[in-house]
Order: sequence, then structure tokens, then C-alpha cells
Amino acid sequence: MNAQIKSLMDEASSNMQSALEFLENGLKSMRAGKASPQMLSGVKVDFYGTPTPIEQVGNVSTPSANQIIVQPWDKTTIPAINKAILAANLGFTPKVEADLLRITLPPLTEDRRKELVKAVKSEGENAKVSVRNVRRNILDKVKKTKDNKENPATEDEIKQTEKDMQDLTDKFVKKIDEVLALKEKELMTL
Repeated sequence: MNAQIKSLMDEASSNMQSALEFLENGLKSMRAGKASPQMLSGVKVDFYGTPTPIEQVGNVSTPSANQIIVQPWDKTTIPAINKAILAANLGFTPKVEADLLRITLPPLTEDRRKELVKAVKSEGENAKVSVRNVRRNILDKVKKTKDNKENPATEDEIKQTEKDMQDLTDKFVKKIDEVLALKEKELMTL
């Protein structure tokens, strides 16, 4: 296989893996009835004028299946943390207690579960589009390798690469479907 094509295939695999990981990280913050510190992972607190991830301003823990506790290292930041959690619009309200914030997660209704499943499917479709865009961009680059003066790719190499790219794309789309099915099952389980 042409070295340039091999490099492009490696790039495609890496980019598709990144799309899958991005999806997995995004799904971690979606609530499935059980509390998790990742549910607050996208929250940024205005910490002395700087947007700071909530994990860097305090300890985020889950003492029970339906509670999240945020214990800030600097107690003066409690109002800012409270404001940041409310602004993130995650569907729950923190309760300020002395030196910590306690979030009690209400049970998910059937309608809310269905909304979350729709959102999960939408995220999955976005990930699939990203994978397909990687395939298209790499195939465009592969087709240009036949114009390379030093080491042009042959028509057979290009055809084989197109087949390999489709196989790689199918593999990642299948992985995305598996991740979505797992998350959907998790959301719909009472």
C-alpha cells in the first residue's frame, strides 16, 4: 500500500475514534436515573472572573444513587457554583447547606425518559455524520494521491482504499449503534 494512503487511513481511524469518544463523553452527562459526577462535567463556574470547570472548584461526589454533593474548597464560591448549575439547565436545582450544595435528583418520568432517548439518538446521528464526513474527506485526499509526482497511487490502490474506508466507516457506525442501544436501555430501565 502506498505510504501516503496508509497515513490517510490511520488519520481516518483516529478521527473516527475521536467522534466515537466525543459521543461517549457527551452521553455520560445524560441522566439515567442514577446520580453520577459526570452529570456536572460541562458546568463552568465563574471563579473570580474566570470560567472554571466545576471539578476544579470543589469535590463532586455521589453519596447515594439519587444525590450529588458539591463541596467547594472555597466556601465563598457557593453562590457562584449554585448559579452555574442553574444556568447549565440540567433539570435539577441544588440546595445550599452550610458549606456544600446538595442536588437530589427527582425520579425520571416516562415522558422525560422518551425525551432523553430522542436526544441520545440525535447525538448518535451527529456522531455518524462526523464519521461519514471523515470518510468523505479522506477519500477526497486519496483520490488526489494519483496526481502525486513522486509516488502516485494506482487505480487499484485507490479502489481498495475506498473499500477499506467503507469497512472502517461501517465498523465505527456499528460501534456508535452499540453505544446508543446501551444508553437507550439504561434510560428506559426503571
